[in-house]
Formats: sequence, C-alpha cells, structure tokens
Amino acid sequence: MAFAHPPHELPAFDASRNYPVLYLPPLISSLPETLPPAPLPNEYPPVVTQTRLPDIDPTSLSLHKALHHFKPITPHYASTPYHEAFNWDELMLPEHQEREWYIVVFRSRRKAGSDGGALYDADKNAHEEAVRNGGLLLYWYGVPDPASGMNLATCIWQSRKHAIAANSRPHHIVAMRLASQSYEVYNLERYVLRKRAGDPGVVVEPFNGGDVGW
Repeated sequence: MAFAHPPHELPAFDASRNYPVLYLPPLISSLPETLPPAPLPNEYPPVVTQTRLPDIDPTSLSLHKALHHFKPITPHYASTPYHEAFNWDELMLPEHQEREWYIVVFRSRRKAGSDGGALYDADKNAHEEAVRNGGLLLYWYGVPDPASGMNLATCIWQSRKHAIAANSRPHHIVAMRLASQSYEVYNLERYVLRKRAGDPGVVVEPFNGGDVGW
C-alpha cells in the first residue's frame, strides 16, 4: 500500500491533506542486548526504537513479536471503540502462556496554530526515555482525521507500575506540559490486554483499577 506522506514523519495538521491514512507502522521497543532482534515482516515492517529495553519476560517477548503485525483496521480509529479499532484478533501467542498488560489510549485534537515541531520532539524524547527505563513495549500514533481533527495514540506497557513510573521522568513532564498547551481535546482511556492459558488470542478489557502486569 502506497502512502502520499511518510507515516512516521510529522504530518501537516491542516486541511491540505486530502488522502486517507489506512495504516501506520507500530513503533516497537528494541529488545534487550542479550536477545537477538526479532525478524521483521516483509510487508509493513514496524519502526524500532534506538533505545533498547533493559529486560523483558518470556510472555511479553511473545507479545512483542506479535505486535510487529499490529495495525488499525479502520481509517476512523480516532472515533472507533478501542477494542474495534485494531487487529487484536490477528495477534497470536503460544497457547500455554498467560499474562496481562496495561494499555493507555490518548484521543486528542490539536489547537490551531500550535507548535507541532516542539511537541513532536518532546514526544520522541519521552518515548526513548520510557523505553530506557523499562516496560514500554509499543507506541502507536495516527494522524488527525481530516474532518474532525481528532487523533489517537496508544501505548502498551508490561505493567501499570511501569507506566506510572514513566510519568515522573523529565522528558515525559516536558511532553505533558507542551501537550496541555497544544491540545484543545486530550482524553485518556485505560485498558487491560489479557492473554489466557489455553487460548492463543488476546482480548482488550476495560481497566477497573488495581495493579496490572508485574
């Protein structure tokens, strides 16, 4: 599938983009130095981070490999219920494994005239910082819907504790400060990604409090 705009370059946040975006590759955290890199799919390979995860457990490693094929199944992902927006039913792990992971979703709309370059750089720095400190398996972001201006980004973490710890890191604080100035809509949603023993598939469920993962 050809794209009129490279999907991981900063897009124009105005009405000049008149083409649909049907797929953007996921941004996958590079594996620890002790592990060989996962083979990339020939079609729609993911983008990988410069920074490597410090560690990863066996079941999260299986999810990491499956997430190389993560993609939206509708161009209207920003307004679609999260469990219906992505190809969850295509992500398969070894049947005997069991685990849960923590998901954060950001639905947003930019303010007209806000500084996209500064926010993009801060977001990139915050992402590499989160990988370096551990726990962040995937970060995926789209582009604004041409009609509504709404967008969606999502993170998958090894645990909720990892996600909470990232909130206090310096680059994350800078990115959040810029986000508060740059968005007129910025809503957070939280979910649990669950893999049960005996079923190779994963399911997305609402987060109802408590610890998730380890």
